[in-house]
Order: sequence, then C-alpha cells, then structure tokens
Amino acid sequence: MRSAISLLAAAALGAALAAAPASAATLDDTRARGTVRCGISTASPGFAYTDNQGALKGFNIDWCRAVAAAIFGDPGKIEATVLTPTTNFATLSAGGVDMLISNLTWTFNRDNGGGFEFTQVVFYDGQGFAVPKASGVKSVADLKGASICVAQGTTTELNIGDYFTTHNIAYKIVTYGDWDAVRVAYDQGRCDAWSLDRSGLAARMQALSKPEDHILLPDTISKEPLGPVVRQNDAQWSHLVKWTIFAAIAAEELGVDSKNVDELKKGTANPEVKRLLGVGDDLGQKLGVGPDWAYNVIKKVGNYGEIYDRNVGEKTPLRLARGLNNLWKNGGLIIAPPFR
Repeated sequence: MRSAISLLAAAALGAALAAAPASAATLDDTRARGTVRCGISTASPGFAYTDNQGALKGFNIDWCRAVAAAIFGDPGKIEATVLTPTTNFATLSAGGVDMLISNLTWTFNRDNGGGFEFTQVVFYDGQGFAVPKASGVKSVADLKGASICVAQGTTTELNIGDYFTTHNIAYKIVTYGDWDAVRVAYDQGRCDAWSLDRSGLAARMQALSKPEDHILLPDTISKEPLGPVVRQNDAQWSHLVKWTIFAAIAAEELGVDSKNVDELKKGTANPEVKRLLGVGDDLGQKLGVGPDWAYNVIKKVGNYGEIYDRNVGEKTPLRLARGLNNLWKNGGLIIAPPFR
C-alpha cells in the first residue's frame, strides 16, 4: 500500500509539525494546491488499500474522492497520507492534511477542546474481539484474565477498561503503536485476544497468516460512530465535507445513482432531485463550489449505497451487512437533511 501513498507517516508528521498552523481557508488552500489531502490508516481491506494495479481504493478513500469530486469535478485529485493513532490528530492540527478519514470514533473529548470537528457519521460500528478458534472462547465473559492486543491511544483501549471494570472481568492490555503492529503481535500469539471496531477486525483479520483459524466473537461492547474529522473554526470546509456526505446519502434515498444521474439531470419531476443536481437551484455557491458539485459526487463516486456495497458490502470479502448503516427508511441510522 505504501507505494501508492503520497507520503510516509513519519515524513508527513515531520513536515506537518514544521509547518505554520493552518489557516481557516482550507478550501482556498486546496484549490491552490490542486488536491485534497486525506489522512488515512494503514492498509485495511475494504476501507483503504491498493488493488493489484496499484490503485488506491476503499470506503474511506471514496469519501476523500467524493470531496475532490465536489471541488474539482475530478475524484482523482487526492493525496493520501498514512497516519498512526498517535500522529493523526497532530498532523491534522499542523496542516499536514485537510481531513482525517481513518475510522476515527466521534467522542465528546475529541470533538471539544482539541481544535477538531467531526463532520458526519459515515459508518456506525461497535467494538469487538477476535480470538483463536482453538482457545475455546465463545464470548467476552470467557476472556477473564486474558491479555488483549490494542492500538495505543485509541478509544479501543478505553472501552475495554470501562467494560471489563464494569463487569468485574480481570484483563491485561498489551498496546502497540499502530494497527499493523497489533495484528502482527496477535498473529504471533503475544496476546490472547485482539480488539478493534468490528469492521476493522473483519478487514484486518484477512491479513492473518491463517485467517480461518480465528473467529470474531458475537459481543459488541461499545458504540463507534465513525466519520471524517477536520480542523475547527473553518465552517466553509466543514460544511463542504459534511454536505458532500449528505449528497451521497440523499442520492440513495431519492433513487439517484451513478448510472441514472445523467438521465435525471436532463429531466425529472422531483423538485428535491433537481435541487440536488443543480437544476434551477445553485446550492453549490453557498459551499464555495460549482452548481454541479453533487452531480459530480454521484456520477464519479456514487451514492452512499454504491460506495458501501462495492467496498465493504455483502458481495465483498468483508461481507458486512448494512445493518445500522442502512438508510433511515430501511431501519438504519443513515439520514441526510433535506436539500432545500
């Protein structure tokens, strides 16, 4: 994956910390540079990875591409920087990236007082556990006294402390600096269990030496609303990222996708579809982009359902059912405000 990433994590952090604090005009800076810079996690199948042709793909990558499509009409105008749990917020704060999209959980402390702002949830998840099949462990209750591998500086570590203390289960935390190091340590038997968001486990377990020898326990011990993070005090940029996500969600709700968007743009009786696609109304001017911004997102990246299904859905190796990530009208939590 590193061959497809514009900067290595260490170099990115060093450059970011050496730079002056970023101004509030992120959209202007992005236009002048010609790319949207996104901080992502280390290789995670389905979320951020390179395919056999060296192309950068994944659910998280597509949200970065969607923002680029909204600004430039070209989803390829992105730079992706691999960041670790201990470097991502510092790099964003210093201006090394324009947004973080690396399965970060929206929490009170992260959203208040640190200079950061979560824009919108793109994936509802919960924390789970992986264990070797041979261990005989069937649930979290069986992990009494177990050592558990986690990434340092994440909500994963804090959630385990809360849950195991509340349920009077003895445990030992074993921390590592990044997600790959955690996977390797677990694979080498340096801990009894491995904990992460369930989607992250489903993705990263594929890289174990013998994935078939491990199981994902049925327990979910937390709620993990995941979404992009931007710097605080730049309302224009925050709104652009937020409404780019809403455009993809609204498109699925309205039955607009990458295949029929051209036909609907030429003529539809639905007023909200017209507004979404910039027919008659120019909503883009309030975001600082062109009238075709949402059309470009849908046409060149897809609606929310298309983004989900091709990257992590039930027909992919991850086989993640929509569940909470269904549209609100289908019993899920995914919803967009009206485009009017």
